[in-house]
Amino acid sequence: MLNLIVETGSGQTRNLTLHRASGCVMLAPNMRAIKKFFPLWLLALLLAGCTTTITNLTPNQAVRNSSGLYPVGAAWESAKQSIQDNTLKAYVLIDMKTYPMQRTPMVNNRWETLIPVPADENTINYRFKFDYQYLGIPHREENSVLSPIYHLQIIDN
Repeated sequence: MLNLIVETGSGQTRNLTLHRASGCVMLAPNMRAIKKFFPLWLLALLLAGCTTTITNLTPNQAVRNSSGLYPVGAAWESAKQSIQDNTLKAYVLIDMKTYPMQRTPMVNNRWETLIPVPADENTINYRFKFDYQYLGIPHREENSVLSPIYHLQIIDN
């Protein structure tokens, strides 16, 4: 117990008595361990349940051809169960231009398209973008995932 004397603005004094807090709830030893590691478990659960991976399937180099069109491909993997697969759309982004991709007939999670590379360029920078809808509360929500930037080098014969 601690006694304090406090002076108010009008010149009067007041005695205040402060009491020490008496005890807290004691957790059982196994509950203390759960409390201690709960944030790590929660983080692991979130990371494991929500991973999305875009894999570049395009070689780093291509031989220059007369058409100026070069195939690029990507694979999409996601552990998000709420994604509506029929809403998934893939694109290749080059500068400010967007080129739609198509699913391959035999492998459901693989996407391909042809991108133009001008004859006077030796390297093109591109990235993949996947748009999708997922089940949100109370209705569907939209989201997208971008890959890192990749480089395709065009080599002359």
